[in-house]
Amino acid sequence: MQAIQDTANPAPGAVVSTTAPIGSIAEVHGPVVVIRCDQLPPLRQALCARFDHEAYLFEVHQHLDTQHVRAITLHRTAGLHRGLAVYDTGAPLHVPVTPDCLGRLLNIFGEPLDDLPPLSTEQWRNIHTPPPSLFEAVGSGNLLATGIKVIDLLCPFIRGGKTGLFGGAGVGKTVLVMEFMHAVATLHKGASVFAGVGERIREAHELWHEMQTAGVMDRTLMMFGQMDESPGVRFRIGLAALTYAEYLRDTLSKEVLFVMDNVFRFVQAGSEISSLLGRMPATVGYQPTLITEVAELQDRILSTRDGAITSVQAVYVPADDMGDPAVNAILSHLDSTVVLSRSQAGKGIYPAVEPLQSTSRLMDRHTLGDRHYVVAEGVREHLARYHELEDIIAMLGLEELSAEDRRIVQRARKLQRYLTQPFRVTASHTGVAGVSVPLKTTLDDCEAFLLGQYDDIPEQQCYMRGSMQVPGK
Repeated sequence: MQAIQDTANPAPGAVVSTTAPIGSIAEVHGPVVVIRCDQLPPLRQALCARFDHEAYLFEVHQHLDTQHVRAITLHRTAGLHRGLAVYDTGAPLHVPVTPDCLGRLLNIFGEPLDDLPPLSTEQWRNIHTPPPSLFEAVGSGNLLATGIKVIDLLCPFIRGGKTGLFGGAGVGKTVLVMEFMHAVATLHKGASVFAGVGERIREAHELWHEMQTAGVMDRTLMMFGQMDESPGVRFRIGLAALTYAEYLRDTLSKEVLFVMDNVFRFVQAGSEISSLLGRMPATVGYQPTLITEVAELQDRILSTRDGAITSVQAVYVPADDMGDPAVNAILSHLDSTVVLSRSQAGKGIYPAVEPLQSTSRLMDRHTLGDRHYVVAEGVREHLARYHELEDIIAMLGLEELSAEDRRIVQRARKLQRYLTQPFRVTASHTGVAGVSVPLKTTLDDCEAFLLGQYDDIPEQQCYMRGSMQVPGK
């Protein structure tokens, strides 16, 4: 088995299996390779080849006839040619797993990207491992505090649940994801697994150094399938990272935060592969297997009696259209939805969470308790009324409103600014120290706003600060 695993994960300089080849390359179409085989390997089998000291790995996706398979290469295709011998590894793609994986930066094969020695282990896991059976799974738990005021108050995270951060380009999804990772590492002493799907090399480099600067890298594993890599890598990097999250949950019994940035690029990679395989496009040009592929990933993100996996997934929204088929496919699996708004970002409201569109399955009186539910609904009512009156205020001015509406608008504007917050992961850029606010403090402050106890203070004193009970900004 070790020989199979070594062959299924060929590192630079590795020797391809000396057993007889199962076939040879017949056609090369970009990242798609047609392989003529004497005996057809099963779907998702990892095949390998070597040319000029370069190792190549393929994943079988289609059986064309009794002698040909179509596979996606997981490496660059330069050097591939017709007639190149192909070998069967005897298994799907496996990754090495060990408790020492925390603090490391890896690629889809579990190989180091941080210039440190390879992981030393004899344990390997199949990236296509099926999810635990229903009797082994446990339901999502209670609220998972993050220390971020607007999240904990209006769209709380669920321990063992799935949360999506939806937004267009440049509204702060990655910064919010980094703050969540920092919160889990510091508040809950858990481990984080980050899957960078289609990340730019600049983003990957910055994120890696931000995690080191924030002091949480030693409890974080980062895996990247970068934008310039094969669509097969971008399509499978999420499953590879999830395999490590499952290992940490099952063997170390840790509170694991699984972060994926960006799920939409996973869908894009699947669409690219689907087109290369010759499948007929479906709605809006997406692959016909969209729902199945998203479910295959999401159904493995669950908790067992051994530990919990809480997932935070950044989702790019094309053209800010929440009705996009890919966005809807992802939405159906989530427990909490955090919508980041371009209009909020334009007003300088960071995190740019749109409180009236963001929701959570926990938002009910029985789960949150009476006080949290009443305060959260009061804040939503004030913000909703302010949103209704914005056009009137713009045309006629605040003075034309009734005394009651003016009071609601003034409190809503202060609440809107109070729900901003400086982050610890951006402190080196902004020069403003980040803060983490306990949920009880957030409830106390918001209740005081609703009762009018801060009616006399100016709006700017509510902006970018932690608790109102702490003097100064």
